[in-house]
Amino acid sequence: MQDEQATPEVQARIQESFERQGLMRHLGAQLTHIGPGRVVITLPARPEVTQQDGYIHAGASSAIADSAGGYAAYTLFPDETAVLTVEYKINLLAPAIGDRIEAIGTVLKPGRTLTICRLEVFAVHDQQRTLVAAGQQTLIRLPQRPTPEDR
Repeated sequence: MQDEQATPEVQARIQESFERQGLMRHLGAQLTHIGPGRVVITLPARPEVTQQDGYIHAGASSAIADSAGGYAAYTLFPDETAVLTVEYKINLLAPAIGDRIEAIGTVLKPGRTLTICRLEVFAVHDQQRTLVAAGQQTLIRLPQRPTPEDR
């Protein structure tokens, strides 16, 4: 079930939306799995995403976790809708040390208006995975994507 892929149409919609995110592009994050209610985003370790002690910065971890949860919810939304985070809480459990981090967003409770997701971030080093952050997120489904005039 974790490896289940979303339909090609949903994958294309998610990928197209992800590519519009300037922050994800700036960080160097990549979508690595799009399944129904489950999305994985990977961020390679680079000096540009670290904090003063060399760990991957909590802001980078939180940002990809937020996006992973948002896109997990978005996989279940109808076409011509949009998703926004209402709130999220993340607990930092261990320093993010590794070759990369992977954020997994998983829908816990889908809804017509609000959807709840679980957020997990793993540091990966030599194929060993360590849970470094965990959280929960509430997202809202909007009737359509905002246009530049709405912003």
